[in-house]
Amino acid sequence: MVTAIVNLKVERSKVNEVANQLSGMEGITEVFSISGRFDLLAIIRVENNEQIADIVTGHMLKIEGIIDSETSLAFKCYSEHDLASMFTIGMEE
Repeated sequence: MVTAIVNLKVERSKVNEVANQLSGMEGITEVFSISGRFDLLAIIRVENNEQIADIVTGHMLKIEGIIDSETSLAFKCYSEHDLASMFTIGMEE
């Protein structure tokens, strides 16, 4: 599983609308309103980098109200929560 963190600068009047649109997109697992330079932070968790590219450039950045973005790829997860295994509970390989 590949994880990307996307920071988004959004028109003030459209933050809630953009957040709601993002939270309904396939591959986006969390959307946060944040303080600082950016207004929203979206977490993308998918199988490969091509899916990240498709979500970010093909769908996410076409949402009206997004002014700027900065995408980072996660290399390694240090938290104790293994989200990938949570999604495969009850599934046999």
